[in-house]
Amino acid sequence: MRSVLFLFLAAAALGADAPLLKDDFLLRDFEGRRASRGDWKFAEGSATCTQDDALFKKNKDHGPILFYDLAYTDAAIHFAVKPDAANKTIVFTANGAEGHVFRLVFSAAGMGVRAFPPEGKDHKSISLGNEAAVKLKADAWTKIRVELRGSKATLKIGDFTKTYGHASIARAKVNLSVGFSYGTVSVTEMVVDK
Repeated sequence: MRSVLFLFLAAAALGADAPLLKDDFLLRDFEGRRASRGDWKFAEGSATCTQDDALFKKNKDHGPILFYDLAYTDAAIHFAVKPDAANKTIVFTANGAEGHVFRLVFSAAGMGVRAFPPEGKDHKSISLGNEAAVKLKADAWTKIRVELRGSKATLKIGDFTKTYGHASIARAKVNLSVGFSYGTVSVTEMVVDK
């Protein structure tokens, strides 16, 4: 009887530490992942896509994107990106049922951090900060960690770490995404922890 109870408790403890999501990018089809607005290739543990300019225009100047359908409020999201030299932006977004909640935009100007208050029908973003020194290097992997806890977002990009606050960050989320415009981008190591 004790061994059965021990096994049950051990399994429950392991389940408590299991990630909400872990995509190893070994398969084209992964439950909860939607790869769209481009011809995504899945190989060697990463997803890679090159922007198709005709699709970019057709999608109102929105480039390739990976969506993950996942219900969460607080979570730590880890992933790595590798843009080529032609890439202009990489965007991470956490979305709620009513629209965007939180966003990072990486460009040649650095990193922009935004929140989206739900008030008002236009749902415009507000800047939480612009970090000119945080830039992604072409043809190099950069690890990104976005920890959303209550009204705080703690970011770790390479050696950069900073916490931002806004009440709208505490809202329930229904998905997250990594998208980009121009060039070729690879994504790997997508893990979402509680």
